[in-house]
Amino acid sequence: MANERGARTYPSELPVLALRHTVVFPLSLQPLAVSRPQSIESINRALGGDRLIFLVLQNGDGDDPAPGDLRKVGTIAAIRQMAKVPAGGVHVIVEGLARARADVVSRSGTVLSATVVPAPEPADRTLEIDAYVRRLQELIDRALAITSGLSQELRTLIAGIDDPLRIAYLLASLLDLKAEEKQQLLETDSLRDKLKAVADALQREIALLELKGKIESAAQEELTDAQRQYFLRQQLKAIQAELGEGDKPEVQELRKRTAGAGLPEAVQAVVAREIDRLERMGPASPESQMIRTYIDWVLDVPWSVFTEDRLDPQAARQALDEDHYDLDKVKERIVEYLAVQKLKAQQAGDTRIKGPILCFVGPPGVGKTSLGQSIARAMNRKFVRISLGGVRDEAEIRGHRRTYIGAIPGRIIQALKQAGAMNPVFMLDEIDKVGAGFQGDPAAALLEVLDPAQNHAFRDHYLEINADLSRVLFIATANQLGTVHPALLDRMEIITLAGYTEEEKIHIATRYLVPRQLAEHGLTADRAALDDAALRRVIAEYTREAGVRNLERQIGAILRKIAARVAGGSVAGPVAVGAADLPEYLGPPRFHDEVAFRVSRPGVATGLAWTETGGDVLFIEASLLPGGHGTLTLTGQLGNVMQESARAALSHIRASADALGVRPDFLEKHDLHVHVPAGAIPKDGPSAGVTIATAILSAIRNQAVRDDVAMTGEITLSGLVLPVGGIREKALAARRHGIKELVLPARNEPDLAELPAEVKSGMRFVPVRTLDEVLEVALPSPAADARVQGVSSSRR
Repeated sequence: MANERGARTYPSELPVLALRHTVVFPLSLQPLAVSRPQSIESINRALGGDRLIFLVLQNGDGDDPAPGDLRKVGTIAAIRQMAKVPAGGVHVIVEGLARARADVVSRSGTVLSATVVPAPEPADRTLEIDAYVRRLQELIDRALAITSGLSQELRTLIAGIDDPLRIAYLLASLLDLKAEEKQQLLETDSLRDKLKAVADALQREIALLELKGKIESAAQEELTDAQRQYFLRQQLKAIQAELGEGDKPEVQELRKRTAGAGLPEAVQAVVAREIDRLERMGPASPESQMIRTYIDWVLDVPWSVFTEDRLDPQAARQALDEDHYDLDKVKERIVEYLAVQKLKAQQAGDTRIKGPILCFVGPPGVGKTSLGQSIARAMNRKFVRISLGGVRDEAEIRGHRRTYIGAIPGRIIQALKQAGAMNPVFMLDEIDKVGAGFQGDPAAALLEVLDPAQNHAFRDHYLEINADLSRVLFIATANQLGTVHPALLDRMEIITLAGYTEEEKIHIATRYLVPRQLAEHGLTADRAALDDAALRRVIAEYTREAGVRNLERQIGAILRKIAARVAGGSVAGPVAVGAADLPEYLGPPRFHDEVAFRVSRPGVATGLAWTETGGDVLFIEASLLPGGHGTLTLTGQLGNVMQESARAALSHIRASADALGVRPDFLEKHDLHVHVPAGAIPKDGPSAGVTIATAILSAIRNQAVRDDVAMTGEITLSGLVLPVGGIREKALAARRHGIKELVLPARNEPDLAELPAEVKSGMRFVPVRTLDEVLEVALPSPAADARVQGVSSSRR
């Protein structure tokens, strides 16, 4: 059977790559080292198109061959890979596709191009061809038996190829043939002649190997160990020079960086080992780039760099006061830490004490993150921050192992590199929003980071070197502690940052927010001003928050409008914004005093809630439905705990009906519906128990609850009021809504000591132990009207 190859079509014009002393055959892969600028330009032109290029042998060794210096027959090849080498030039891997003839070779600038015509090769398969193939297989077996320089897999490879032409080209590319011999083989049309030429060359190579073996065995006895080592080194140098891998400037640069980095002994040993590995590898090896990246990461970590702390507690306190108002607990803790450092330095000259691990807990906008920056400035330390919100991969903390492609260290090591020191103030923002995924639990990885007994030897999976984190001042932030891993909580010192009072917000706005927004909007205090009355109205009617983030946003909105008027020329003099001017800048008020309106009807009571954004009021409604059978309906997207509180409140009312002035059989003839508005927001917790009970009794008595009273506390089946959390935030929320009396559990009375003086002076706090005491304040005297539903005759 006879046929011809070359069914595939190729472009008629291709860029030309002139080859010196080498020939690329079709049906084979071959690496090429390219250094001439015109050759690199030809490769770039091919890569910019269909990656096809015409490879042809040039006559002579000229660096800039002319069209007449090229042979006519060459190979159409596809560029499969390209890699730049540090010493200049590129390494490419090409795949020979088909033999072709160059009819016309022309030059455009420095680039050669040719009009090529494929030259298909006959593929005659006869008995003589099969005999030559069998002969080549036998010669391969002989060669493999003589030398270890050939892979034993070559036998299997040749046996698995059914194409005689592919076998001929493969062996020709492996044999040490001169370029002219390879070119003649390429130009030969007869498949029989190609196989015969390859067999002759292989036979000649086997004869040389046998002779070389005899010579080496005879000379081996005369070589001493020193001579043998010298001989091998010279051979290695010659091989490296031939491959372009002789002297490596990047290795020398890395050794110089290592010597000047002041690395600890253990780290230096690891770097030296990796540099030696890099030196033994070729630049085209995929692993060499991985090793180089690893060495760069290790050298970039500031292993022995520490900033000098400012050991002046008074100066540090002054710096903290300049940036933040109030927050005395945090400031005192930092001053205490610096005081201990100062005393240790005076006694033993040692300031290397372990840094505290703090956790700031509070609603958004109270200054947790900015406080960390101020602490770093007060202590004269670098500041780095990583956000943990939404992190679900343990490798984000510890890093990826080097076996993975694209592996990098974790965020801890990355942040140390960014800080440039091993003792920064390190903020772990939003630690309460870390989540576990199928990649692992980041909170578990943080256990080692935040454990003073372990973090002196923190081990990143990528570096696999112990890093000392004991002198880092870690500060975590959270909006709530309920979602933080219990083991993490045990390792941290919790400092609560509560919301601000109205007076505190005015002070913060006057001292910090307004000057900052003036600067951001290109204004000065002479061009625009907001008086205290305007700020007070913005706080009360346009923002309702625990922090000051929205307050600053509203101040910015006012100043933007002033800046637009000043820039437009419509305002010439200074602009003073008063309380009455706010609707002009911010529109109608967004918040109103709705407590009196909401509790104006019976069956509605005002409760207090604590959320991760601060405190807030909660209106609980109860309604009686006649003709029922005592069914309790709960709506408003209530959680399990809150539903149980409602059932406990109802059970207590039924059990104590006589004492509360309610007919025992009344609830058996009515259904009860308890609803908490804002149904789109999930609600849960036990602190609404007394509020639910008060609302139910208000509906039964048909008596409205006092509109200036709010309450909080858990209720038991016996009517006792148990303590709850978040008293400070709830008190601030009550004050924002104009509440005058706050009913709270008696066991929460010690929490009132943390309230600011202006909150205490503007409100009355009523500690209670039972529901009866709550009712005396919220429902002081039952209505005497005989038409009141459900009230017993003894109470009329």
